[in-house]
Amino acid sequence: MKLPSLRDVATEARLLLIGIPVFLWTMIPIYHMFLFAISPKEDAFSGKLWPDHPTLHNFEIVFKQQHYFLRDFYVQFWNSTLIAAAVGVLTLFIATAAAFSISRLKVPGGRIVLNLALFTYFIPAAFLAVPMYRTMGNYGLLNNHWSLILAMVTIASPYAIWVLKQASDKLPVELDEAAVMDGATTLQIFRLVYLPLMMPSLVAIGTYAVLLAWNEYLYAFLLLSNDREITLPVALGNFLAADDSPWELLMTTGFIYALPPAAVYYAFRRYMVGGLTAGAVKS
Repeated sequence: MKLPSLRDVATEARLLLIGIPVFLWTMIPIYHMFLFAISPKEDAFSGKLWPDHPTLHNFEIVFKQQHYFLRDFYVQFWNSTLIAAAVGVLTLFIATAAAFSISRLKVPGGRIVLNLALFTYFIPAAFLAVPMYRTMGNYGLLNNHWSLILAMVTIASPYAIWVLKQASDKLPVELDEAAVMDGATTLQIFRLVYLPLMMPSLVAIGTYAVLLAWNEYLYAFLLLSNDREITLPVALGNFLAADDSPWELLMTTGFIYALPPAAVYYAFRRYMVGGLTAGAVKS
């Protein structure tokens, strides 16, 4: 058995010195959120590492919508789910078609379109919020789910196109040529050759788009206003409008809302790193 060298030990020590603080920095806010969620109202700000009388009553209040701010909890949760799913599907459709056209079909002007798409990221998304609001107002889409869906697709698509285009460039062009020799049409190449080989990147980009829309607050706040149309992140902001904000319910609702993206990431974690970095190194 080979003993680890001094260099290996030093490398492991450096990784631990970096990893442990990063892990604690990430987990402490989540722990405090959970701590609020299982604490009675009077103990929420006690500052203790564990409440004297932990309870699940806050979860019961949320699930039974027993508070004024929670009267539309399930509707708002469904709004977030519907919008996130629609953004994921539309972003995948647009980005996949664009990447296939630019990388495999070599359409004229494809590179220019790709560069222009990436150029949009020079403008912070927050700066585009008011112009987007005015645009949606001109088309009569304010307080409509489609306004937020289209805004999120606009933000997510350039990055998605770039990632999928880079991943597409790594696929051997000989596969397309072999399919053409066998009589395959462009649509058949796309469906039977391209999509199966691109699946890890597609899953990663779909997950990215879904989580982007799921966590969005600014655009959702501007574009949606009706209590039965807003997403749950916007509804959570309403908790802060009260003089005596129910922090324990706010944290409980936030903790519940954080579970679906955590589950999605856990389910597709093996695709995330490989899919999002595909094409980063040219072979």
